[in-house]
Amino acid sequence: MSLPASGSTDSRSFDLLDERIRRWIWREGWTELRDAQERAVPALIDAGRDVIIAAATAAGKTEAAFLPILSNLLRDEPCGGSVLYISPLKALINDQWSRLDKLCESLDIPVTGWHGDVSSGRKQRFLKKPAGVLLITPESLEAMFVTRGASLAATFGALRYVVVDELHAFIGSERGMQLQSLMQRVDRACARVVPRVGLSATLGDMRLAAEFLRPGAAQDVHIIESGNAGQELKILLKGYVEKPPRIHVEPDIENPGLEDIVPASTVEVASHMYKVLRGSNNLIFPNSRRQVELYADLLRRACERDGYPNEFWPHHGSLSKELREQTEAALKAGDRPASAVCTTTLELGIDIGAVKSVVQVGAPPSVASLRQRLGRSGRRKGEAAILRGYCVEAELHSDADLSDRLREGLVQSVAMINLLLRGWFEPPRAGGMHPSTLVQQILSVIAERGGARASELWDTLVAQGPFSAIDKASFAAILRGLGAKDLLVQEAGGLLLHGPAGERLVNHYEFYASFTTDDEFRIIAGAKVLGSLPVSRPLTPGQGLVFGGQRWRVQEVDAGKKTVYVKADQGGVPPVFDGGGSLVHDEVRREMFNVLNDQAPVVFLDTTGRELLEEARRYFASNELATRAVFRHGGNTILATWSGDGINDALVVLLRAEGLDAWNLGPVVSVRADAVKDTLQRIASLTPAQKADALRAIGNIDNEKWDWTLPDDVKRSAYASLRLDMPGAQALARRLAAACE
Repeated sequence: MSLPASGSTDSRSFDLLDERIRRWIWREGWTELRDAQERAVPALIDAGRDVIIAAATAAGKTEAAFLPILSNLLRDEPCGGSVLYISPLKALINDQWSRLDKLCESLDIPVTGWHGDVSSGRKQRFLKKPAGVLLITPESLEAMFVTRGASLAATFGALRYVVVDELHAFIGSERGMQLQSLMQRVDRACARVVPRVGLSATLGDMRLAAEFLRPGAAQDVHIIESGNAGQELKILLKGYVEKPPRIHVEPDIENPGLEDIVPASTVEVASHMYKVLRGSNNLIFPNSRRQVELYADLLRRACERDGYPNEFWPHHGSLSKELREQTEAALKAGDRPASAVCTTTLELGIDIGAVKSVVQVGAPPSVASLRQRLGRSGRRKGEAAILRGYCVEAELHSDADLSDRLREGLVQSVAMINLLLRGWFEPPRAGGMHPSTLVQQILSVIAERGGARASELWDTLVAQGPFSAIDKASFAAILRGLGAKDLLVQEAGGLLLHGPAGERLVNHYEFYASFTTDDEFRIIAGAKVLGSLPVSRPLTPGQGLVFGGQRWRVQEVDAGKKTVYVKADQGGVPPVFDGGGSLVHDEVRREMFNVLNDQAPVVFLDTTGRELLEEARRYFASNELATRAVFRHGGNTILATWSGDGINDALVVLLRAEGLDAWNLGPVVSVRADAVKDTLQRIASLTPAQKADALRAIGNIDNEKWDWTLPDDVKRSAYASLRLDMPGAQALARRLAAACE
């Protein structure tokens, strides 16, 4: 579709735009509006409704929103209206500022970035004349409420839109609850409902995104969902069998290098990457920061060995801002090849230019994450998107566990790619209590208003806010707990104010963030510190884990000291506990079952990958796993759940509360017991009070920033609401008990 001259009927949306914006489009050399842009203009231009624009990365979502939004602002001369653009990352704000400033400069619409790196002078100019586009993070918006609460009615008096970028990144998280609360408080400051615009990747259930954007009125949110227009996708998934480090095979190596001391299979993966990626721009996603550094170093050393300038750069959250920006600049420059070895830090929409391929090492965190990553590839017209995957599977021995025999990592990768090709993605996990973020918002509202009554806090944050999962008894208990810790005090008339401890915390810059990263727990055996790892899955005394290549059993979890005490464990085969925070969805495990139960070839696997899959399928068939739900293996009882981690982890917690040794092994739950039928029947009929008692054994329940302020029962209920599917576990226990007949 070519853009017609103004007045033609070929593109009604183009004609709705302000003439100055139409001229800008012509100057940019656009020949058409993309699908999302064409549909967004009539939906947004009158600022009369909430809208979600969902499309793949680089599909023009920003322009789809801002072409009509800016046209609306241009109805006034000079521009007097404002737009609040909220982004999850400072880097995204800087990126969007440069894009919008080019457009807005000719329109005489100011664009102001607002975060810690922006000068106070630029911020003051906006406050004196709050017009144009304000780009801000939730944390900086929180700071405005805390420090400028009395003046926000004037600051946002002419606000016409609230735009949330990367909407999908907020849903189901602490920051998401904070953002929902802040948007509600913006409406209150404006004394009217301000239209909200969400920019998002396509999600499995867009109604969840609509409910997030406008709680209680999702049915009124206009959703514009744009596909990828049939873009070609090329996929290759390579399989490897784990090999020991070269130095273990040849112990007499003099001056061993990195290539000699890491697993030889890791070196093989890095060597293949180097062969196929060198000379082009790519994104490489291992599944941990440690692996990022390892592969980046191996690839850099390969460049040095062959006399090439380095083409491979690490990028993760622990690196300094300067080092991350060096990697981003190398990708953007376009004057020489550059590939980033990265974590989720490059999953969101920072503009790094086009990349040739996306590389996934190991099973991806989720189908949605894989899709988001893949959106970086094939952005040039006529180019295919390319996905390269690498799966390293264990060498099988006589005592190999079920996960290794089923080639779990490879099968999970195949299942996720299958679901990706069908267009299925995990829906966000919504409905968590998040009382930690409620505590932050209570303290923030009190700072904004100079004090608040309990009834006002309830109305603002719970009854009309996002914390509807909190009941009145829990809310009252939270307030009492805050009082006991000197975070709140109550005047004789009932007004709640900051206590001495609350005053100190709210006045510190760290207050504005609602979240912390997963805590690093030290692992200690006797007097020896084995190391540390991030922990987000439930840890209970007696649980087995593998760390540092050895088997251990948890003796004690000290949440206050962030320490796990362990002892050597010689018996059984406990699972590898790597601290990963991604919960595998039920649908992924069901698809893994289908992959193993099928005989059709998987066309995107290489020769070794096909051999590994056939090996797993033979084991699956010979052990009748398509029909057997409960069976014995290696001295343990195996419960073949084929359920997601929310159900499996909950079932493990309930089994352990019944005195049985149990582990979540992915597709199955392993129980060190001869008979489990009676226990499963008891679990299926547990009362709410009994389920609450079962949660008391979990040692690492302080997972969110303000959990330390919460009553224990509230904290444990919140943990379960976020990470465990108790109803699903009870239903599964009922089915498994019947299978024991």
